[in-house]
Amino acid sequence: MSTDIANVATAARSIRNPVLAGFHPDPSILRVGDDYYLATSTFEWYPGVRVHHSRDLVDWRALGGIITDRRLLDLRGCGDSNGVWAPDLTYHDGQFHLVYSDVASFASGYWDPQNFLVTAEDIAGPWSDPVKLHGRGFDAALFHDDDGTSWLLSMSADWRPGRDRFGGIEIQQYDRAARRLVGRPRILFTGTPVGVTEGPHLYRHDGWYWLITAEGGTSWEHQVTVARSRELFGPYEVDPDGPLLSSVGRPDLRLQKAGHGSLVRTPDGEWYLAHLVGRPYSPLGSCVLGRETAIQRVEWPSDGWPRIAGGVPADEVVAPALPAHPWPAEPATDDFDAAELGLCWSTLRRPATPDWIDLRSRPSHLRVHGGQSPVGRQAPSLVARRVGATHCSLETVVEFDPVDHRQLAGITAYYNTLNWHHLYLTRADDGRTVLELLSSDNGRRTPYPDLSVDVSGVTRVGLRAVFDGPVVRFEYDLGAGWQRLPVDLDATILSDEHAALIIDGEPAAWGFTGAFVGLWVQDLGGDGVYADFDQATYREH
Repeated sequence: MSTDIANVATAARSIRNPVLAGFHPDPSILRVGDDYYLATSTFEWYPGVRVHHSRDLVDWRALGGIITDRRLLDLRGCGDSNGVWAPDLTYHDGQFHLVYSDVASFASGYWDPQNFLVTAEDIAGPWSDPVKLHGRGFDAALFHDDDGTSWLLSMSADWRPGRDRFGGIEIQQYDRAARRLVGRPRILFTGTPVGVTEGPHLYRHDGWYWLITAEGGTSWEHQVTVARSRELFGPYEVDPDGPLLSSVGRPDLRLQKAGHGSLVRTPDGEWYLAHLVGRPYSPLGSCVLGRETAIQRVEWPSDGWPRIAGGVPADEVVAPALPAHPWPAEPATDDFDAAELGLCWSTLRRPATPDWIDLRSRPSHLRVHGGQSPVGRQAPSLVARRVGATHCSLETVVEFDPVDHRQLAGITAYYNTLNWHHLYLTRADDGRTVLELLSSDNGRRTPYPDLSVDVSGVTRVGLRAVFDGPVVRFEYDLGAGWQRLPVDLDATILSDEHAALIIDGEPAAWGFTGAFVGLWVQDLGGDGVYADFDQATYREH
């Protein structure tokens, strides 16, 4: 980056939303000196708690994830859209503090959440062993007061039938030296009539304590609520003019589901709100890209309430008066030359450990040892990346020599255990190596036997998955150029909206993530099979 570019003031530049495209929900934003960080939820995917870094709030680069091993969190057996919810990143006394919730269920009003805290002197780690906090609710967050005390906030869950399951926002002191909660918890705020009060963040500004919460649920009724008090424990007065931000009643807006926000202040006193949004493919339709992160400019007059223009999410907002700081573009192709997986990749329910992810045995290849079936929740072998645009593709070259129908390797467009499309190599009963296609729609599997392709004798097979708006297509290359499988698959089954299932008012399944595209190897007989991927190229069109 040239000095001239670095010194350009960005007052006339715009923040273009979403700043983090694809599955990046529940942002916690933090400034440390001249550096800004965004931590987002990762649910059943490793590495947990994905972090991005910026110097100007316009340009962001991925730093990877904080939870990289089972020492920090064990996701074996984790259900779809369970796992890491709503992380909170703060900085105090020279240390980063990360609080995260591991939510184990949704059934019958039980969440079984467990909150943890880890610390580090550098955002890159190493991170401490986790401190086990309470399990009374999720969306836990730390607040460091001016007097040096620290406090843990969270929603307060109530399992009892007939009660409000979102029982308010509770607070309890955290002793940083002893690394434990002390004193008794108390309810700080019970929310507004909108309900579903969660996602608390607390700030000191202008002589007030400011409580920012999410309300209305995580879909179309989502909003950011602001309340304030002169005293830490309240009472908290709600902004009389309504939510700071919401898309409710505005299906015409490009950015929907606006809510779950956190605030940051620049050195010059400019305020911004990071929050989640969704971009439906049709008005109030499927959000295949999942819940994404956007940033809005906040005006905050002295002794007044914070305001966002119109109270709705804008596609573009004025950037702060900071020097421009673009980052090098991510390479389109991963040649698998590094010793570890690139920052763009995530792995499902288990970290990328050498027992199944091998970047050393064969130079410039990713060797993936096969794992469980699509419904297996202990040891699947899926290496995937977020779908970040309505029109994009992932292509790879695979070498795989299956011996029977229990061995599969290929490329997938994936949402969760019940919703996916998979193009894979396997062995037919007659001994041929074949390319087959299988889809799962809420667990109902659809094979396409008429589209089976004989690839016997072909050592290297090119595979490509293409997202074309609401359609997924697959292509293959046996050495003579790309051929398209003649079927258009439904991309909208790879969405939060499609995954959610309510039975008798209870969530039997939920959807909080987003579409992935990736490399999937299954070894259903446990025979030790693996596949070699030569490269992977992701493009947005």
